[in-house]
Amino acid sequence: MFPKIKPLVIGNWKMRLSTKESVELAKEIKNHETAKIKAEIVICPTFTAISEVVKAVKSNYIKVGAQNCFWEGQGSYTGEVSAHQLSELGCEYVIIGHSERRKLLNETDETVHRKVKMAIDAGLVPVVCVGETFEQRQEGSKDFVIMSQAMKAMEGLEFKSNSKVVIAYEPVWVIGTGQAVNPTEAQHAHQVIRQAMHDIFDPETVRNNFRVIYGGSVDENNVGSFTSLDNIDGVLVGIASLKAKDFIGIINKA
Repeated sequence: MFPKIKPLVIGNWKMRLSTKESVELAKEIKNHETAKIKAEIVICPTFTAISEVVKAVKSNYIKVGAQNCFWEGQGSYTGEVSAHQLSELGCEYVIIGHSERRKLLNETDETVHRKVKMAIDAGLVPVVCVGETFEQRQEGSKDFVIMSQAMKAMEGLEFKSNSKVVIAYEPVWVIGTGQAVNPTEAQHAHQVIRQAMHDIFDPETVRNNFRVIYGGSVDENNVGSFTSLDNIDGVLVGIASLKAKDFIGIINKA
């Protein structure tokens, strides 16, 4: 069962840092003594930095994740990386279906579903991103969009008792803007996601195997307003996770 004592704080470093910079940042976070008692921490560097970052935080409280994986375990898929290969490197989490990939690389609900299944089969914790665009929000279809994305990602999956899934609500229109949504609105979105999971799985599975977190312009000043709410189990942090001082500030105030 996911412990509810500490919030989950995930840093998505995107394609921003070199391997050297990633290792230095990981060590700075690791060496901050109070961080380990404040939150469960996951950092997600680029593929090229994963191996060195895993070494940098080895035997520590920080977990390492990847930013994507492929939906097959092996084969002639030039340029792709499988969930099993990520697990072999020491990854424990993997981000799937981020809005940047949906928009720029044409990821669909079907490919997200297949990647989630493969991640679970490989023993990784998928961090499944769902969220509406500004146009969908204006049309009043926000709840339908996030419920549909969440359900299509999970339908038909079989969980082991120790399988874990994180669903990250990331409204597409706030990512990178510096403007987060109102916490009350985020709370409602999280309730919608949880209800969608209850429509698929039994209550015990939802309670024990799922976490729902918020992402989108999270910073040190607003993180507490999200993590203090009952339905929000943590945060997915983008730009603000690229500097140790800022990320540790978020961890400490989560």
